Amino acid sequence: MFTGIVQETGTVESIQPTSKSIRLTVRAGAAARGLKRGDSVAVNGCCLTVVTIAARGKSKLLQFDVLQESWRLTNLSCVRPGSGVNLERPLRASGEFGGHFVTGHVDGMGKIVRWEKSGADHVLEIAAPANVMRYVIRKGSIAIDGISLTVAGVKKKTFRVWIIPHTFTATALRERQVGDAVNLEADLLGKYVERFLAGRR
Repeated sequence: MFTGIVQETGTVESIQPTSKSIRLTVRAGAAARGLKRGDSVAVNGCCLTVVTIAARGKSKLLQFDVLQESWRLTNLSCVRPGSGVNLERPLRASGEFGGHFVTGHVDGMGKIVRWEKSGADHVLEIAAPANVMRYVIRKGSIAIDGISLTVAGVKKKTFRVWIIPHTFTATALRERQVGDAVNLEADLLGKYVERFLAGRR
């Protein structure tokens, strides 16, 4: 379980296809401290398991085996060596809860249709698939590339969020452009409510 508060922007070092998966290597600093083989890390909001850890100066190289389905259904398939990716370690029971409950299971990919500066902030509008839009409500929460954000406005096929300067500089959103794909995870609460009501009917 994650909270959508990105700890660090890691850098993709290499992408190596294997017979069963894609070996993704990411260079990380603070997010790698105390990390062990077998631990989970959210990479652009996608929960992955660390398979190897190697020292690289003051940083560490984290390797993940990404299943072909996860590769196909997330924007990890769009990254290249040098790309920034959002990293978050799982929530500790004693940790600070600053965002919302994020599972690391991506519901679908959205497409950036508007991405522009507005005063000191940025406005980000995303076209999302119907299976995600059904859970999007104004002032509700959504995870975009693993970042917990508040929905500012909702249309039939798109929704809008505001990005404050800190979020812009501290995450990989600063690399995004109109037309880029982003990973989306709808708020878990809405899914449970829908399931509960369906059972009652």
